[in-house]
Amino acid sequence: MSIAFFSCDSKRQPGKIYMPDMAYSRAYETYAERDSSKFTSDPSMRGGSKIYYDNNPVSGSIKRGEMFPYHLPNDSNGYKMSASVVNPLADMTEAEMKEAGRLYNINCAICHGDKGAGNGPLSTSGKIGGIANLTLDSYVKMTDGTMFHSITYGKNNMGSYASQIDRKQRWMVIKYIRTLQPKPAAATMATDSVKTK
Repeated sequence: MSIAFFSCDSKRQPGKIYMPDMAYSRAYETYAERDSSKFTSDPSMRGGSKIYYDNNPVSGSIKRGEMFPYHLPNDSNGYKMSASVVNPLADMTEAEMKEAGRLYNINCAICHGDKGAGNGPLSTSGKIGGIANLTLDSYVKMTDGTMFHSITYGKNNMGSYASQIDRKQRWMVIKYIRTLQPKPAAATMATDSVKTK
């Protein structure tokens, strides 16, 4: 009877790996270009000679740092329910408020004016009517959720801005609009009565 022992004679040349593709799997970056001779993103070619790879995010997923989706429908009932939606941004830093002002001036001031009084260049041109004066009492009393709903889906002459500014930016713009508006009359009267006592 004879026994033989085999081992690697050098650590620089290790033995064979049983499943190299499992030990050293190729990591694919989501948006990197792929070899078109091996990969396809065409769903109709699934199961063919090429590997199907869908670059799109999984349905219902939220990117890191993104706020939860807004699910209220774009109808009269959704508009009513939006009054109960609370702005998730409690306080904003000075830099965030400056950014919100920049976003407002790019997207909103063309119609609503730089002070929110509804006197932007498009409003004063006479070509578009019915532009909201955001400093009026009805808009001061409007909830943040209703304002968000209107920016998301559009209202009357105003189209949707959901494709121009993301959810967080829309909430930021609403915070900025609040700085342009006069304080509600009830709050002003309450603070005035405290001052006189």
